[in-house]
Amino acid sequence: MHFKIVGPVANVESIATGSAIRERKRLWRAYGKDRWRKMKGTADVEFLDGTICHAEIHWYEAHGIGAKEYKIKRILD
Repeated sequence: MHFKIVGPVANVESIATGSAIRERKRLWRAYGKDRWRKMKGTADVEFLDGTICHAEIHWYEAHGIGAKEYKIKRILD
């Protein structure tokens, strides 16, 4: 599912940090060894067909590397 985040991400909170992240070793290999966090928040997203909706999104982020691998967990509209 390809999408683009439109506007700011709101209600941002951390879900997991450190060894609680199951994908930590894969993230280290792909992007670098740093302090990774799994985050969640809500934002408006636009799909390839032009449809815009409000959704809960999850992603991984690390200081100095930034946010990676956004995914939609559920549509809120």
